[in-house]
Amino acid sequence: MNTKNYTIRLEKTEDHREVENLVRESFWNVYRPGCSEHYVIHVLRDDPAFIKELDFVMEQDGRLIGQNMFMKTIIQADDGRVIPVLTMGPIGITPKLKRKGYGKALLDYSLEKAAELGCGAVLFEGNIGFYGNSGFTYAREFGIRYHDLPEGADGSFFLCKELIPGYLDGITGIYQTPQGYYVDDSDVEEFDKTFPPKQKLKLPGQIF
Repeated sequence: MNTKNYTIRLEKTEDHREVENLVRESFWNVYRPGCSEHYVIHVLRDDPAFIKELDFVMEQDGRLIGQNMFMKTIIQADDGRVIPVLTMGPIGITPKLKRKGYGKALLDYSLEKAAELGCGAVLFEGNIGFYGNSGFTYAREFGIRYHDLPEGADGSFFLCKELIPGYLDGITGIYQTPQGYYVDDSDVEEFDKTFPPKQKLKLPGQIF
């Protein structure tokens, strides 16, 4: 990947529709037939937990090719403390440029900016095969549990990266997903009708 052929900047209001279409294209038929991520980002921008200073787009030759965003959330610690942390995503790259290094470049840049703001740690759901390359590891290694995961269930999807070394030292507890990520399927369907039609497919590897 030529590191000179893109720029990363904050999202602008006029980017919203293009970003939503980018997210739709990036996630379509990946985790479920169709996707909901384009509606999720549409809703999250108005959520109090949304961090405008960490809402990034990647641009190449005048068009958007990637995006990432962060939300404030908490760990409810076992000792009663409430620990501020971040969660991340959706993060997406236009399908034609996936697996070419752009996603990691955007991820590393946005994590660096989050660290510069003094954020302590990022927890979210993702694939360790990709995110491990940017310093994420299993959240269980920090003693952090996913909020609705039954005891003994596979938690390998739940990842964590400290942005401040030692931020989670001495902390065990339960991570809370921001409520803004939970959207109604009927609302997703109505929102999706405002985009060009795409075929929903049930494919191997989908989890929903």
